[in-house]
Amino acid sequence: MNDANENSPAPFGRNEAGSNGPIIPKSASEALRPEKVPQPPKRSRKAKSQVVIFLNFVMTVIVCLTIAAAGTVYYAMTAYEAQGPLTANSNFIVRNGASIKEISGSLERNNIVSDGRVFRFMSEAYLEGNDTLKAGEYEIKAGSSMQEIMQLLKSGKSILYSVSLPEGLTVKQMFSRLSTDPVLEGNLPAELPAEGTLRPDTYKFSRGTKRAEIVAQMAAAQKSLVDQIWDRRDPDLPISSREEFVTLASIVEKETGIADERSRVASVFINRLEKGMRLQSDPTIIYGIFGGDGKPADRPILKSDLDKQTPYNTYLIKGLPPTPIANPGRAALEAVANPSRTSDLYFVADGTGGHVFAATLDEHNNNVKRWRKLEAEKAAAAAKAAEPEPAQE
Repeated sequence: MNDANENSPAPFGRNEAGSNGPIIPKSASEALRPEKVPQPPKRSRKAKSQVVIFLNFVMTVIVCLTIAAAGTVYYAMTAYEAQGPLTANSNFIVRNGASIKEISGSLERNNIVSDGRVFRFMSEAYLEGNDTLKAGEYEIKAGSSMQEIMQLLKSGKSILYSVSLPEGLTVKQMFSRLSTDPVLEGNLPAELPAEGTLRPDTYKFSRGTKRAEIVAQMAAAQKSLVDQIWDRRDPDLPISSREEFVTLASIVEKETGIADERSRVASVFINRLEKGMRLQSDPTIIYGIFGGDGKPADRPILKSDLDKQTPYNTYLIKGLPPTPIANPGRAALEAVANPSRTSDLYFVADGTGGHVFAATLDEHNNNVKRWRKLEAEKAAAAAKAAEPEPAQE
């Protein structure tokens, strides 16, 4: 093969520009010289626009705020459902008209919740429609979460207190008990309700309840009870009105505290009314003398009391007294509405807490003699027990 001469065409390959063409030989120094870095592409005018820059900033801010908001919500939800800081059961009072902001701050100040702002924010999110945190006094268990506390305050299941007003009290005596109750608030009505118009019962209430509210509840309950029993009364009763009905029931209430006796005591007074006899009830004498304050416990009924002229002395007046002498309960009202069918006209204490009944005066006088004998024996036994023991020699 003949060698290529100097006029032969040069071999082809990639030149230094990277394109196909003749390979140009480089010297050693040229081979070691660094290649030129290509210039970056020029930014478009659109990329340099201030509007684009602003939009990029806004998007960045939105993303950051979204992340922050999500983190805040997550923290709030976690804290809202987490165990609270309360270490022992505690009572908490929500006053009437308190806003959720006020309640939240009070919960935090009392160390019942860890963060009042979280309680407020999350509670407002959970409450729907007309849901509210209700006034009252609540027992909050140790470790209760904010969510549990919100549900409790929303339920209105506050601590309930009670005041007991037994049968046979006068309106004045009922007012005295209500006025000294340590939980009830506010003043009693300035004017006393009519005797017999308040229902004896045990009334439950939450802290913050007004005394006047209990009185109104008692009056409404008694009216409803009287109407209900009056409508089911024996049609042959010698009583013409609800007022007379309650008056007689109040006398029965004061005469006996034994449930089984009430209808029979009622029958005695009904029989006397039908015969035109005086009722001759000792409790009416007491009311005529002492009124709604009641007789002092150490004050006996004197023989002279039987002759005192008062509108309530049924030893002197005929028929019923002008008003009830106490507030009767359901049992006394039921007894008068449907009394026992007897011929009894008298009764006297039997010495054991009950009464013995009689249809004739002779029988009644014998019962009275028996009762006086028992009383004398009791008095003698009490006097003997009170005597000092003889000294030992």
